[in-house]
Amino acid sequence: METYPISIGGVTRHVPLIEPLPGRRIPLVEFLGDPELVRAAALALKPLVPQETEVFFTTETSPIPLTHVLAEEMGLPYVVARRRRRPYMEDPIIQEVQTLTLGVGEVLWLDRRFAEKLLNQKVTLISDVVASGETMRAMERMVQRAGGRVVGRLAAFRQGGPVLDVVTVAELPVL
Repeated sequence: METYPISIGGVTRHVPLIEPLPGRRIPLVEFLGDPELVRAAALALKPLVPQETEVFFTTETSPIPLTHVLAEEMGLPYVVARRRRRPYMEDPIIQEVQTLTLGVGEVLWLDRRFAEKLLNQKVTLISDVVASGETMRAMERMVQRAGGRVVGRLAAFRQGGPVLDVVTVAELPVL
């Protein structure tokens, strides 16, 4: 398997190159199971978090460990949008998103009891990799629908040229 070197916060990994769409190869960054990489990315993002942030908002799965470490470092709570409906969800906020990088549509689900944690809060969105920015846009719509206000958008890596203003600490190519 062909790999590509990535570096963030002084930590380097050789990650697999995948081809999610014909003719488009990208490095696959996976935070799950790599606490050293997660901590390095979180510490690199920490000084970029807007001071007024009261809560972080992320999606499952890979951004969760990053958000968790960042929240722990800053003493802030976080809320997670799920990628499928869970049986216990009551009156969820549902948001469709077209992820251009992977070429598939997805649906984000936010249980009402977690949405209430965003009400009247200043929220910073957290992601692992931002490419088109469509997931971040969907996250922002969910926060607004829950009654929160987005004050920042952060991601460990930027891939390509999203038109959305997102603060990142490292770049990934589209090959």
